[in-house]
Amino acid sequence: MLYRPEAFEPMVDTPWSEERARAAIREIVADTDAAFRGQRLFWKAHEWDGWHGTSPMKNLYVGTAGVLWALRRLQRFDYAETTLDLSKLAARNVELFRQRADFMKGMKLPSPAEAALLTGETGILLVAWWLTQNPEFADDLFALVRANMDNEADEVMWGAPGTLLAAQAMWSWTNEERWNALRKETAAALLSRRDAEGYWTQRLYGQEFRSLTPPHGLVGNVQMLLPLLGDDEAYALTDRTAAILAETAVVEGGLANWPPRPRPELPGPDGQIRVQWCAGSPGIVASAFRYLDEELLLAGAELPWHTGPPSLEKGPGICHGTAGNGYAFLKVYWRLGHELWLDRARSFAMHALAQVDHLRRERGRGRYSLWTGDLGVALYVSDCISTTGIYPVLDEFW
Repeated sequence: MLYRPEAFEPMVDTPWSEERARAAIREIVADTDAAFRGQRLFWKAHEWDGWHGTSPMKNLYVGTAGVLWALRRLQRFDYAETTLDLSKLAARNVELFRQRADFMKGMKLPSPAEAALLTGETGILLVAWWLTQNPEFADDLFALVRANMDNEADEVMWGAPGTLLAAQAMWSWTNEERWNALRKETAAALLSRRDAEGYWTQRLYGQEFRSLTPPHGLVGNVQMLLPLLGDDEAYALTDRTAAILAETAVVEGGLANWPPRPRPELPGPDGQIRVQWCAGSPGIVASAFRYLDEELLLAGAELPWHTGPPSLEKGPGICHGTAGNGYAFLKVYWRLGHELWLDRARSFAMHALAQVDHLRRERGRGRYSLWTGDLGVALYVSDCISTTGIYPVLDEFW
């Protein structure tokens, strides 16, 4: 079995409409503006997002930094206008994190935890510099990226692959040589820890393991490294990674899925079989679409279409929900140019918007985060309009 049927639901029959999609994006932004609770409280975190954390959440993954990132990107490309002062809020968010970090309590976190891209101060400072151009934020960010070079996590969320992206972003924005040198140094350190079989070992939450997934493993690390490598190095890295993905794929009836860790069986450590961006075929396809064998690319993308959208338990978001799965379709469209995949991505976009509306009515408010909430969906829908398929943050600095 490649998936659990009970984890998915039938597709809504709402046809794609760019006008309706644009209106929904504007509604999500307006709701986000209206839900802002002031410069001390920011946004009320969803229970899952704030689990064992400190409200308000400030980080890039499920906190204020991600909200500000999404609002600015939607504003920049004329999808919606926010009424909030994004630069002022970004600076204030740095202050709040330094007063009280929102790390999960009771978890063994990789050190230095504060340097994490998605869950620490690095992502918060990256957004703050982007929105303010304050040189102090750049200097502080530089120190964090350097300090994180040997983080034991060796994955995107906490480790050097994530802070490599931050250095790459600052190099692309500033053209300052210090960022060029730092990104090269970080890439070299990361490559030196790749083992003879082509993997990295992650030491995370008290466990030691090898992983395939975008946020915690192989395809995410490769994605972060590729902008730093010459043609020969890049080919060698992607060729071996494609071979690993062929070795670890579970293929049945023209469909393919991948376990979160390299092993024969699909269920993760908790016994669940996942089909989502953060674990399973959608994330493998979305992260490795440039070099994945075409037959596997299509089989991996067919699976989330075959399953239908994730149910409301997973929700509409880009991490483990409908929009995240839809990015697999956009990536196949980008590589092969077949309109079928764009049509499928847009069908998932309309379903994700229906889920956003349903959950907002059920809870009486939206979900204000980038990876798990409504704003990630808004970015996905905007990509279905533009047909670009730029997965938020992780795809933006190629």
